[in-house]
Amino acid sequence: MTDTTRVGLVVVSHSDMLANGVAELAAQMAPDVTVQPVGGTEEGGLGTDYGAVVEALADADSGAGVVVLYDLGSAKMTAEMAVESADDPSRYAVVDAPLVEGAVAAAVAAQGGASLADVAATAEGASSETPAATPNRPALHLVQGAVSAEVQLTNEVGLHARPAALLARTVAELDADVTVRYGTEEANAASVLALMGLSAPGGKSITVVATGKDAEEAVRRIEELAERGFDD
Repeated sequence: MTDTTRVGLVVVSHSDMLANGVAELAAQMAPDVTVQPVGGTEEGGLGTDYGAVVEALADADSGAGVVVLYDLGSAKMTAEMAVESADDPSRYAVVDAPLVEGAVAAAVAAQGGASLADVAATAEGASSETPAATPNRPALHLVQGAVSAEVQLTNEVGLHARPAALLARTVAELDADVTVRYGTEEANAASVLALMGLSAPGGKSITVVATGKDAEEAVRRIEELAERGFDD
């Protein structure tokens, strides 16, 4: 998928400040994804503006469709009305997802070239994208053919939002299943929220395990990211 055909996002909120803040955060995670905020009424108060949502849907659609996130029930109603009025409603998906987590997860998935259905599903599953806590678990079991490495987080703050997004985007385009482990917890490397949930700080090491055709390349890219401090 090219830069001009990524799924777009629309963030609908009763508050202009909230919509813009969520959109700004999501855009930081996915620089090539169009994220359109729509917040408040036409008069500048709290509420939603049907006409503004219609315009945002058109502005966010570069050819691959648009995922719409919302904060409250009436924002959902406004978004659904705007989608129903579109020439092709199937190009849009209004998702029931946590606004911030859903927008971040959807943006990263869209950046990786995921389809409309997959971006929507990623947003909806964002609330459950947390690491699996496994106290006192022994060393990570490596399946046959797995590639693994201990990778030191050379940046000051470790796997915070932007580095986690960079790591997730790096593996999204590869044919590999990648797991990152820190301490007794592990996360799917394709999930920025799960990676952030590891709370791995700078200066510490994570274990990276990859399987699949591009396993070696996935591990190499993650090592390279860490060596250059995740561009922080």
